[in-house]
Amino acid sequence: MARYTGAVCRLCRREGMKLYLKGDRCYSEKCALSQKAYAPGQHGQGRKKVSEYGIQLREKQKVKRIYGVQEKQFRRYFDKAERQRGVCGENLLRLLELRLDNVVYRLGMASSRVDARQLVRHGHFTVNGKKVNIPSYSVRTGEVIAFREASKASPKIEGIIAAISGKQTPSWLELDKDAMTGKVVNLPAREDIDLPIEEHLIVELCSR
Repeated sequence: MARYTGAVCRLCRREGMKLYLKGDRCYSEKCALSQKAYAPGQHGQGRKKVSEYGIQLREKQKVKRIYGVQEKQFRRYFDKAERQRGVCGENLLRLLELRLDNVVYRLGMASSRVDARQLVRHGHFTVNGKKVNIPSYSVRTGEVIAFREASKASPKIEGIIAAISGKQTPSWLELDKDAMTGKVVNLPAREDIDLPIEEHLIVELCSR
């Protein structure tokens, strides 16, 4: 599958907002968006009149970059959301939030979604006691996410465990800091997803 291999800070600058793709660096003075708050490229500082289609496209690109999905993946998520009952845009965000890499990030078990994706791919997590190394795995209500016992000796994992006590967990997740396990207790509602996303623009674009 194709993946973006360029500088991720350019993505934040292109979308004009922090996508938190580099973990702690995004909260520091080294953040590229803090230093260059304009789009990358030689025309980045120029004024542009954006069409309605352009606004909708930027919203879709922003969501794809936040959750780290490619176009074909995103289209599959949208088609599934469209078939479900309820509001299509909210269904779409819910499906993306329930990805294993996102749940790991939301639990504080990784510094960013990019970091979470790498940890999942390297087999550091179990779901209900079974190793899962697929970042797009859709976590169900009641399933328990934990570090593999063999992974806890890793210096990187030890650092995450040491820092996790200060992390705040969303209401739809439950974190046991003593056992270092997380659980999906409810499906995330729209108000639980604290991202500046106007999902109706995406629905308008993808429904054309």
